[in-house]
Amino acid sequence: MKPRISVITLGVDHLERSLAFYRDGLGLPTEGIVGQEFEHGAVAFFDLQAGVKLAIWQRKDIAHEAKVAAGPSSSTEFTIGHNVGSKAEVDQVMEQAKQAGAVITDPAHDTFWGGYSGHFLDPDGHLWEVVWNPAWELGD
Repeated sequence: MKPRISVITLGVDHLERSLAFYRDGLGLPTEGIVGQEFEHGAVAFFDLQAGVKLAIWQRKDIAHEAKVAAGPSSSTEFTIGHNVGSKAEVDQVMEQAKQAGAVITDPAHDTFWGGYSGHFLDPDGHLWEVVWNPAWELGD
């Protein structure tokens, strides 16, 4: 398999609430909700970097599309890592997320491995890590 992951889709309970969090609160660019004319089709896409997109889609619609039973959500199934260029930027993004309504679970701090990070939950309980890693050079 070639590494061609281009969309990360998060299952959400309230599409409009999540749209507001990511678009208005975190400032991610989007065209808004599309596909509302289709049963189970309403989704919003956010442009990330280098052709990667973040999608939000209602959990019940993901279950329908994939033909799996909808199960309970868990914040510890995976994390989304948002890498930034400095400790100050970690602090700025954490504050932006908090102002947008995120729950800060782990305030920004120096890590045991020499970086700096913090964690927050989005309105649907998805766990994000905002991290500065001094060993990684970030491209735009």
